[in-house]
Amino acid sequence: PAAVRLAGRTRAELLGRPLWEAMPWLSGPSYDDHWRGALLARGPVHFQVRRGGAAEGDFLALSVHPGSDLVTCTVVPASRIDPPVHLTPAGGPGALGRSGGSSMAPLYRPIALAIALTDAVTARQVSAVVVRELLPAFGGRRLAIYLLQDRHFYLAWETGFPPGFLAPFDGVGLDARIPGVEALTTGRPLFFESMRRLADTYPGLALDADVGARAFLPLIASGRPVGTCILGFESERSFSTEERTVLMALAGLIAHAMEKARRYDSEAALARGLQQALLPRRLSAHPRVETAGRYLPGTQGMDVGGDWYDVVGAGDGLALVIGDVQGHGVQAAATMGQLRSAVRAFALSDRPPDEVLSGTNRLLIDLDPGQFASCCYLRLDPATGRVRIARAGHPPPLLRAPDGRTRVLEVPGGVVLGVDPRARYPVTGLELVPDAILALYTDGLVERPGGDIDDGIAALGAALAEAGAAPGRRGARTLTGVADRLTAMARHATDRPDDVALLLATRRSGAADRG
Repeated sequence: PAAVRLAGRTRAELLGRPLWEAMPWLSGPSYDDHWRGALLARGPVHFQVRRGGAAEGDFLALSVHPGSDLVTCTVVPASRIDPPVHLTPAGGPGALGRSGGSSMAPLYRPIALAIALTDAVTARQVSAVVVRELLPAFGGRRLAIYLLQDRHFYLAWETGFPPGFLAPFDGVGLDARIPGVEALTTGRPLFFESMRRLADTYPGLALDADVGARAFLPLIASGRPVGTCILGFESERSFSTEERTVLMALAGLIAHAMEKARRYDSEAALARGLQQALLPRRLSAHPRVETAGRYLPGTQGMDVGGDWYDVVGAGDGLALVIGDVQGHGVQAAATMGQLRSAVRAFALSDRPPDEVLSGTNRLLIDLDPGQFASCCYLRLDPATGRVRIARAGHPPPLLRAPDGRTRVLEVPGGVVLGVDPRARYPVTGLELVPDAILALYTDGLVERPGGDIDDGIAALGAALAEAGAAPGRRGARTLTGVADRLTAMARHATDRPDDVALLLATRRSGAADRG
């Protein structure tokens, strides 16, 4: 009944309807942010509103209290709240602010930060987003993020502090009496209007020369302690109830993002270790054949994929293989390992290239990992230079002749592995003359966002022609040097979305062989 009287609406108009529908004067961007803030904050969110249709100065004070399963809203006449309020013209219809007109902009930061954090996957990326979104909103100049590991605090990111100032706090335990630790262990944020207040509360604590305010925000995700975020300000300042609420909401977003980044880092480390374990430590050698392989993980996302290469002894010759499993992450690396083992088994039995790919294709379909793979397999006779190639949806090889002319080998191929159990893979024959270079590669080396893969292959061919050039026998470049030059640009790229594999092979000339 009291709510009916205060809202000026009937019980039927209120009961069972969303607040902003029952009382349209509670709708709009200003109030949408309060509803979101209540869902993100640990404590209640308070704001005031002029009742629709009421006389000038007839205000209501609303408090939104978040709970585990529902949100409770209480309402009292604003005349009982001190200090009085006034309309804030810049806030739009019905928007209110306290006397003095503090900015409403920080109240929108949870939304901006949440959007920005969606693309951050590593702890470093999360920290960079926090610096970009959080400091400007509150006028901060310094920020430090400590993460909890094995009951000790470790500095993950800092900006604005004097060089070396934070070093003594790196690695402190949970028993240390410092504000960053106590904020996390108690689960309550600590706000100090000035460094003098901080020094009074923590006598003997090493402080920098700054005199400004400090905020220590506990980072807690789903009840699990993650770390502490420290904000520093150049001058003294107080923190309003709204600012404290928003800062705690932001701390919750940061904590969840950091927890996600930790899981990402753990999975990435596992995937990288798995990838390195599955790639060949040493390529099979032959007196008349030189080979060189390179693998580069991607620099975006889960920075490990399913690219692989291998050189296997096959009868009296060598089998060269390169492949690319769809996707990234642990599953792609695991599937790659299974395919590499299968190809090696077929190669060691000296099966023809088409049978190798057909058998591997059926195996992948039987495993049913939900992934497909491209592959290029060739069998090389070192004595004669005869090469037989089969291809399953993989980019065509490149061949550089001794005179420098480089061309794409238009090798007919079948569909990718793991799609059609009846797929056939035709075999193409050619001759690898001494000192010619055969290049197998994955699409990560030739594909660029928005570009044509054919242009990328042509560019790789031109680079191969130049990299393989030799001014003379004594000055001839090694095959490993050619591999390094072909992958140099990809190695230094910071926005490479895919991993890269490259395998080069050349037959030594008779003179070189005798030497």
